[in-house]
Amino acid sequence: MTPPASPASVPGSTGTVTTDVPARLDRLPWSKWHWMIVIGLGTVWILDGLEVTTVGNIASRLSEDGSGLSISSAQVTGTAAALYVAGACVGALFFGRLTDRHGRKKLFMVTLAVYLSATALTALSFDAWWFFTFRFLTGFGIGGEYAAINSAIDELIPAKFRGRVDLIINGSYWLGAIGGALLSIVMLNTDIFPQDLGWRLTFGLGVVLGLVILLVRRHVPESPRWQFIHGRGADAEALVSEVEREIEEERGEPLPRPRGEITIQQRKSIGFGIIARTVFRRHPKRAVLGLALFIGQAFLYNAITFGFGAILTKFFDVPSGGTGYYFAVIAAGNFLGPLLLGKLFDTVGRRAMISSTYLISGLLLFGTAWLFDQGSLSAVTMTACWCVVLFFASAGASSAYLTVSEIFPMETRAMAIAFFYAIGTAAGGISGPLVFADLTESGVVGDTVLAFQIGAGLMCAAGLVAAFLAVNAERRSLEDIATPLSVVPAGTTAPSTPAT
Repeated sequence: MTPPASPASVPGSTGTVTTDVPARLDRLPWSKWHWMIVIGLGTVWILDGLEVTTVGNIASRLSEDGSGLSISSAQVTGTAAALYVAGACVGALFFGRLTDRHGRKKLFMVTLAVYLSATALTALSFDAWWFFTFRFLTGFGIGGEYAAINSAIDELIPAKFRGRVDLIINGSYWLGAIGGALLSIVMLNTDIFPQDLGWRLTFGLGVVLGLVILLVRRHVPESPRWQFIHGRGADAEALVSEVEREIEEERGEPLPRPRGEITIQQRKSIGFGIIARTVFRRHPKRAVLGLALFIGQAFLYNAITFGFGAILTKFFDVPSGGTGYYFAVIAAGNFLGPLLLGKLFDTVGRRAMISSTYLISGLLLFGTAWLFDQGSLSAVTMTACWCVVLFFASAGASSAYLTVSEIFPMETRAMAIAFFYAIGTAAGGISGPLVFADLTESGVVGDTVLAFQIGAGLMCAAGLVAAFLAVNAERRSLEDIATPLSVVPAGTTAPSTPAT
């Protein structure tokens, strides 16, 4: 590993600080304060899952005469889905840079506001171009959420809980997917809502829920790790001291003494050049790992979820208004994976669990493709197969976000998440909907089998990469996993400012 830069060579430096804030955060027991973090930051994934799933399930209604919108089902599941993902990729890069520069809290408030505004305007769609525009902008906001929120979660949650919490929060997307699937059944019922109103109210409901999340999120603090690096050591010290006081009162006993200090060369910003050199020169194997994990999970999910309704209706004669029941079942499997397997990522370890979840889900999808090709599946048994595949795949996919948020230095964290999310998702999430929409809607069994095999093959390949390159990050401090760029090397003489 390349040694950290000496204080004199660090651009934009503002002084040094010696702090034990990371050690103090990692030794905290689980508390009400941590639950507040989880609720404030994690609930937006439920909202995201609600909206994305609802859009997929109401595609058939949007394309009907009388919906108030002139658009085809293929445009909703293909073009609009690709634009949503493209917006997420651009938003991740744009807001990821701002998150590292201006802080986690500012950006996870801004990105939610962008997301809510675009969702509200989607409900007012009167033509395809308007719908496409605001699907792109909705994705733009959610892409920024991925960078800002995953950075904050990993920097605020103690090391021994970090893996399971990160997986469960990312997996909570599927709770929203269950709600979206069931909600679409109600919204597609013309006995309750007119054709041109139900889908608009669905987007409106998402806005209402988002506003509630915005109110809760106001109480989530800035990351102390970000604060002490960016010249706000006193703020970091005050925040951690207050949290410690609250937890000691809650538990009725003093906390154990923290072990370990770190000396940081504070700086206000870091350029793209430093970030790129850090990711690709200092950690090339970790870069390969991140790309493999994101591309694999993106293609697997697009192989199954895009065209999900078309597969059920074309091959199994399931009515378009009934696909939501089936999707709710596989969404439940998706949520149960991170929920039940998450703890193992902190105990059994990252390498074993990441590689096995990717490989198992890929092999199971190959098996599902073979059974489908043989004509051995019904709508119920196909859904059961998907449910089992996604039980493992969801834990693996969530671990991709966990991996890239913890294996790169603190100063590059949000941009690293943004970069790997954008590249991996662009490869699987933009090309995926366009390719898989054609394959699954063709009505040819062999085309759908090919879609499954592409997703399964890339998932298995990513699992093999993880078996060799995954980092044993379980129960370790973020600063131990990846030395911050701003660390003052031992033995270096630099004027030190206490973090008080």
